[in-house]
Amino acid sequence: MYQHILVPVDGSKASEEGLREALALARDQGAALRVVYVVDPSTAAADMLTAAEYGSVHAELRAQGQRVLTHARQKARRRSVDCETVLRDCTGQVAETIVEEARSWPCELIVMGTHGRQGLSHLLMGSTAEGVLRHTPVPVLLVRPQRK
Repeated sequence: MYQHILVPVDGSKASEEGLREALALARDQGAALRVVYVVDPSTAAADMLTAAEYGSVHAELRAQGQRVLTHARQKARRRSVDCETVLRDCTGQVAETIVEEARSWPCELIVMGTHGRQGLSHLLMGSTAEGVLRHTPVPVLLVRPQRK
């Protein structure tokens, strides 16, 4: 049913759960995964940094993204799932960048973890998953971290 599955990751427990579910689904369907990490300069309060500081922080954010992608690639290899990884710089909203990736690849499904924030934290933080849902041309499977 699915041949190409896009999996956005950010290194969080929620995205790990999304990756776990995507790997199981890809293996079951014989699908290829594209794991994408979006470097978001807003996480570094970029408007408060000098150019030199921003360059250093941006480089560290990209390095963190590469580590997360390497981890995802290793997990896919251990499960014999075809996987490629992409590191993207965000020029607007993270959700928009994910949807652009979904359109350009193209994929038939996006699988992503969600933190499931509610109330004030949702209002302040927004929801990348919600933004993807609003604009994506393909189905989205949202995975919440397992409660222990």
